[in-house]
Amino acid sequence: MKAAERLFSLYLELGFSLQAFSSAVEALRLANEVLESEIYAWRVVSDDGHPVRSSCGLTISVDTSLKEERGLLGKTGWSPSVAVICGGSHPLSVNRALHGWLRECRARKLCLVGIASGVFSIAQTGLADGRRCAVHWEQFPSFVEQFPCVAAVQAAYEIDGDTYSCSGGDAAFDMFLQFVKEDYESPIANRVCEKATAMTVREPGDRQRLPLHAGAAINHDALLKIIEQMERHIDEPVALEDMAASSRLSRRQVERIFSKQIGRSPARYYLEMRLERAHLLILNSHLPIVEIAMACGFVSASHFSKAYRENYRLTPREARSEAIERRRSGHGTFAAAQAHENRRTSNWQGSGT
Repeated sequence: MKAAERLFSLYLELGFSLQAFSSAVEALRLANEVLESEIYAWRVVSDDGHPVRSSCGLTISVDTSLKEERGLLGKTGWSPSVAVICGGSHPLSVNRALHGWLRECRARKLCLVGIASGVFSIAQTGLADGRRCAVHWEQFPSFVEQFPCVAAVQAAYEIDGDTYSCSGGDAAFDMFLQFVKEDYESPIANRVCEKATAMTVREPGDRQRLPLHAGAAINHDALLKIIEQMERHIDEPVALEDMAASSRLSRRQVERIFSKQIGRSPARYYLEMRLERAHLLILNSHLPIVEIAMACGFVSASHFSKAYRENYRLTPREARSEAIERRRSGHGTFAAAQAHENRRTSNWQGSGT
């Protein structure tokens, strides 16, 4: 092995993704099994040392509190080499104790890992500024609005120096397998995949999902290149002729490829992509509707509202009102965790600390 044994501190946010958490831990556990040695260890952390409720409603016990974990930094045999923030689909409010721990971890040269909404917690500290970070596509629009200094990408996972990030789900398995590859090269990682019956393992920067409306994997390189251009230019749409020319295709050729592979014209596909981005901003941000319209390439709020209503069967304001009402009514298993988080924040603010 090229490095000392690795100890991972896994901090669980309220409403964390159990799938992503278990995928990360399982990659390490299987690596130990293949190596026939306890090379990788992990310690599970919560704010107060109490069990944490996941997004699916299951509660996971932990090993220690955040305060106790911070006290272990720098202690031989107890200090971790990797700090992991396990999030879910809902970014939580600012947690100053967590931010203090993250800053001390970075000062001590630990790798920082953000899973799903855990990337938001790292970004809130400024420690991700200038770094490439993978963000889940549903969280991506609000993330780029909040953290313009972070090079956010819609990849399965990214590794930029000592900062690791993944979109969640089973991408956590792929990302944590990279730690094994760094230590033992591909043969051991391949055996881990065999035990996990993982047919394919994504590399850093690989797409986290199929293109919008794609029913199966797309193998047409020119089509993917044009779709990626569309994704990069949501706020200022690029003319189809320019995108076609960059792929050395004619406009008519591009239209035929889109129709065959996706069942939509390029113009309609681009519009729906921009509307999806706007929809996510409406649901997950507090930006005014007019700013969302401009951020998604619409020339006016009225034009945006008309296109949005035709696609979603309600106006942007109605969609936002419905989302707010769902959160107030406690829709979904995440509600209990969010209510607890709100109480924690209220108590912290009330204490004046």
